[in-house]
Amino acid sequence: MKRFHLDPGMTNMRGVFYPKGHMVLMFPTAQDALHAAELLRQDGVAENDLCLADPGEFEAQVADASDDDDDLLLPSVGTEGETARRFRQLARQGHHALIVHAAAGLSSDHVLEVLRDTHISYGQRYRFLVIEDLV
Repeated sequence: MKRFHLDPGMTNMRGVFYPKGHMVLMFPTAQDALHAAELLRQDGVAENDLCLADPGEFEAQVADASDDDDDLLLPSVGTEGETARRFRQLARQGHHALIVHAAAGLSSDHVLEVLRDTHISYGQRYRFLVIEDLV
């Protein structure tokens, strides 16, 4: 499984964390995130479509892409800034991130069904112009 690296395409025009085409799932422990990744692999999700981030690296990379003062500079029509702040808050509390490249055929409902017995603390699916609440 890949380690998370914030690619240029994972931010919006304002530079706020917005990984379009991905699901971002937070878990209280590394074991929870690894278990979820294994369940998704067993369900057919490719290894290259999964990224794991420990709390420190995830918080740092999302913070770099999501300036806390951003809302003071430009108004936002969406909730991406607040969503990024929620991810950073969970990372500061020690939660681990599992980032899933969500191919068109991979529905949110199916992923949540596969992971129904896991401990997802927060989750979002990033679509074109829409952030879908998962948990």
